[in-house]
Amino acid sequence: MAVKIRLKRMGKIRAPYYRVVVMDSRTKRDGRAIEEIGKYHPTEQPSLIDIDIERAHYWLGQGAQPTEAVAALIKIVDGGKLQTKEPKTPKKDLYEAAIAAAGGKNDAGTDGPTPRKKAAKKAEPKAEAKADEPKADEATEAPAEAAGDDTAKAEA
Repeated sequence: MAVKIRLKRMGKIRAPYYRVVVMDSRTKRDGRAIEEIGKYHPTEQPSLIDIDIERAHYWLGQGAQPTEAVAALIKIVDGGKLQTKEPKTPKKDLYEAAIAAAGGKNDAGTDGPTPRKKAAKKAEPKAEAKADEPKADEATEAPAEAAGDDTAKAEA
């Protein structure tokens, strides 16, 4: 049986990624594999190449023939010329750095996020009722003040 180390295509149209597999040379491109030994994502920057080198060398020692593409990938991983992607910084850290650069406080004057405003619908009826009450109080206080003025005049 002729064994090959080749790429098995996966993914969507115009967004491919590959698995590096060991399979019989007579099987279909995306057919059943004997073993998966890695993955290759060419669309990422830099490309993701993750191959289990020990298993690749084992299969090469057993007589498996790599395709041209897989041979180039194995050479990159073996040679140590593999570029790695910088780890992403969490969004929370970026947010905190932006707040620190802006002066340490957000719009509300606090260190945290701005609190949500509550609906003002419930407060409106109470405001109307309070507006009516002082008018009633003013009417009752006015005669008392007038009576107080009469007593003040009498004492004078």
